[in-house]
Amino acid sequence: MKIKTLTLAAAVTVGVVGAAEARDQIRIVGSSTVFPFSTAVAEQFGKTSSFTTPVVESTGSGGGMKLFCAGVGEDHPDITNASRRIKKSEFENCTKNGIDITEVKVGFDGIVLANAKSGPSLDLTLEQVFLALAKEIPVDGKLVANPNTMWSDIDPSLPNAKIEVLGPPPTSGTRDAFVEIAMEGGCKTLAGAKDLGLAKKACHEIREDGAFIEAGENDNLIVQKLEANPAAFGIFGFSFLDQNSDKVKGAKINGTEPEFEEIAAGNYPVSRSLYFYVKQQHVGVIPGIKEYVTEFTSDTAWGPDGYLVDKGLIPLPDADRAAMAKSAQGLESLSM
Repeated sequence: MKIKTLTLAAAVTVGVVGAAEARDQIRIVGSSTVFPFSTAVAEQFGKTSSFTTPVVESTGSGGGMKLFCAGVGEDHPDITNASRRIKKSEFENCTKNGIDITEVKVGFDGIVLANAKSGPSLDLTLEQVFLALAKEIPVDGKLVANPNTMWSDIDPSLPNAKIEVLGPPPTSGTRDAFVEIAMEGGCKTLAGAKDLGLAKKACHEIREDGAFIEAGENDNLIVQKLEANPAAFGIFGFSFLDQNSDKVKGAKINGTEPEFEEIAAGNYPVSRSLYFYVKQQHVGVIPGIKEYVTEFTSDTAWGPDGYLVDKGLIPLPDADRAAMAKSAQGLESLSM
């Protein structure tokens, strides 16, 4: 099947006549947190439709946006997953490259601080999370390099064990959401924070002295490392805790367990929305995009009794889900 003309720029990208055939397979990139949900939909879509099973890659939210917004044409992905909303700069980059976007909010997820089931159980406040992981913290009215090396340095009631946390890199939407919700949330509760004039940048900076270890975009690998080292903790989405509950457990945050019901009710303090974005210029050119979106936004997939709930997705409320399904299946354009 010869590729249909998208735009003059896309035609140039594809190359001379006969040099390429249009992909018959949807290509999806982006968030490692949304990856298992997108993969489940892709597999179901491949089994129950006449279309080829989409290819899903875990590149991180930031990496996915970069690939997605780079251009139009079969060399560029059709859909990108994100564990935070598209940034204004990313939207502008997409627009500059002639890309119109449909935004689909798929549900909610919690960000957990987890460790091996054989390790210590933690009940942390957001303030303690900040004091454990911030690059600089206030001491005697001044910002200094974080001196806390043991959990008990923060509070004597916490374990007398080294602070060792495996987490995602800066390209990850989970990292973005964690610093905005957990780190900034804890930073704002510090006594004297207002007097110090703690800027958002200072609240968001994670320490680089070895207590926090960037562990890549593969959350399954973090789970494996936690099993091997029960003293360490890891930061990842609730779905990975849910899928590995026989191996790891989540710390309480502000006294609340990272559980499905608590996240759905809005009680768990470190939670966020999950998204995917569709490149409208590829609809009708790469086969099956509209049908894939319809499958993802069907109640059999993302509804309260859908198969994605079994993977750890926390669904949107009924009215919001119905409105989002209508917007997604109508491929409405996003404007910012």
